[in-house]
Amino acid sequence: MKPYAESCDQNRDPILAVIEPLFANSLNVLEIGSGTGQHAVFFARKMPHLTWHTSDQATHHEGIHHWLDEAGLPNTRRPLLLNVCQPAWPSLQIDAVFSANTAHIMHWHEVEALFSGVAELLPENGLFALYGPFNYNGSYSSKSNASFDDWLKARDPQSGIRDFEALENLAHKGGMVLLNDYEMPANNRILCWIKSENG
Repeated sequence: MKPYAESCDQNRDPILAVIEPLFANSLNVLEIGSGTGQHAVFFARKMPHLTWHTSDQATHHEGIHHWLDEAGLPNTRRPLLLNVCQPAWPSLQIDAVFSANTAHIMHWHEVEALFSGVAELLPENGLFALYGPFNYNGSYSSKSNASFDDWLKARDPQSGIRDFEALENLAHKGGMVLLNDYEMPANNRILCWIKSENG
């Protein structure tokens, strides 16, 4: 049975509206944390000019395979085994990275590894688009985000909504510059960084 996440259907169109122009000149995109595989199929179908590389930890691969097999798209690739903390990431030629709803699930050292790995993988002018809820100046952007953060921390004390400023610091260390901060529905954002030519 294919896995299904209702949130993927709810957020896919607003996300597409942002990443379609961002990735207009991209040829190869790596999705980190492909989850069910729903986003991969939807975005690859809507952006046939690019190749969508899926990745996740092994437990999610079967579900991703189900979605990719059913869709049968020529521009999707089989899930890569990727734990952001692994010593060496898969060797890929990509020009953009997309990740949705991952930073608040990861522990902080994993978030650090995510940014470090992305920065190393991206070429000059490569893009990193990160979707999810974020805090600003140490404050929640909504009551619903505060409640969500309580739920996350009750489930795993080392998870939680991340501060934009802390993520900006990690991006800066990796030679990435903030391109834009997009407001999204349901108190989410898309943060997009570009790999600096000096990075």
